[in-house]
Amino acid sequence: MVSNINQLLLEAEAAYNAADWSSLIQYLQQLILGADSKDPEIVKNREYLLKLALSVLEIGDFQQRWEITKVLTDLGNIAISPLIDILKDEDAEEELRWYAARTLGEFQHPEAIPSLVELLKIDEDEELKAIAATALGQMGTVAITSLTELLIDEDTRLLAVRSLSFIPQIETIAPLLSVVQDSQPAIRTAAIEALSGFHDERVPPVLLNALDDVAATVRRAAVIGLGFRPDLRQALDLVIRLQPKLYDFNLDVCCAAVITLSRMGCDDAAKYLFDLLISPQTPITLQLETIRALSWVGTLSSLEYLQTEFHQSTSETLWQEIVTVLGRVQKPQLTRPAAEILLQILRSPHPAREIAHIKSAIALSLGQLGKIQAIEPLIGLLADSDASVKLHAIAALKNLDEQAVHEQLQQLANNDAITPDLKQGIAIALAEW
Repeated sequence: MVSNINQLLLEAEAAYNAADWSSLIQYLQQLILGADSKDPEIVKNREYLLKLALSVLEIGDFQQRWEITKVLTDLGNIAISPLIDILKDEDAEEELRWYAARTLGEFQHPEAIPSLVELLKIDEDEELKAIAATALGQMGTVAITSLTELLIDEDTRLLAVRSLSFIPQIETIAPLLSVVQDSQPAIRTAAIEALSGFHDERVPPVLLNALDDVAATVRRAAVIGLGFRPDLRQALDLVIRLQPKLYDFNLDVCCAAVITLSRMGCDDAAKYLFDLLISPQTPITLQLETIRALSWVGTLSSLEYLQTEFHQSTSETLWQEIVTVLGRVQKPQLTRPAAEILLQILRSPHPAREIAHIKSAIALSLGQLGKIQAIEPLIGLLADSDASVKLHAIAALKNLDEQAVHEQLQQLANNDAITPDLKQGIAIALAEW
């Protein structure tokens, strides 16, 4: 075993002398990450192995540097000090310092915190500061005190908040709460986003208050955050509180409110979404978002609203979206009503029945829902003059009871009473089977 390790050490040294970084990485990985990494011979040579690994970090290309970071972290705390030296070296290559910061975050060791904090305070490179902030966040609770101190300084406050957002520990709530009223919208937004991940009684009142913030980014963050708490729908009367945000001055806030209300999963939310959908002032992009949201609400009334809008609207774009989302309904108790709405459309004299791409979408949705009652209407689409409609109908039929569909197609193929178009469509379908 020792001879094998010594051989690897010699090969690693040869690769280093030849500047063969890819081979050197492989040898180091075998030594440091392998099953024998705790062998006394390897432990004795750890300082030398560190020197070799750092040479790859300093000279290698992007991919080689990426691969060597795992070796450095597995070498242990002896790698921290030289990585800090690289981080502090303002004359060092930017990418090298980037990797040093990233690797220090992997150690989650208090020794690495001061240099990362110092970089946040004084370095002018925003990308490097962002990496340092992420690294501090990766360190978890050991970095919270240092990050909290950075909240005092306006220049480091935003990065500190973003770092704290990477630490999903209850200890970060108090420092984050301290900046939810900050004068900078970006800081308020980052704090609200970070706090939204906590199910803590201190958070919902802050989110509700932020619904009326002057900054749209903060309002949007608050709306999204409340979407994670449908459990508080009744206690905080969330549907009523969120409804005005459907008509916010900012379209992004409106879209966020639409999605959040869909997560409330109740008839009241569906009614407010429908009111927004049929409003003449609602832009088409928001209407499409609302149609999708109604399908997510998951109540029978939400599907009925979609059916009503299909018959009231004159927009092909909305027709297409409605039949598409009906096919994506997943609640077992709603798949049958969704299929019935689509079948009613096929049976109706609605003008959408004459549009090929909408008929194709209906066929696709019926196939996704997989209801046996769709067999005959889908077979009827095989007589359509549009080839795409036929192909979508065939694909949908294959998603149903394959044996039952095949038997019915064979029976119809021998029926001389059917139209030539249907006979041809059935022949195509049987050829596909």
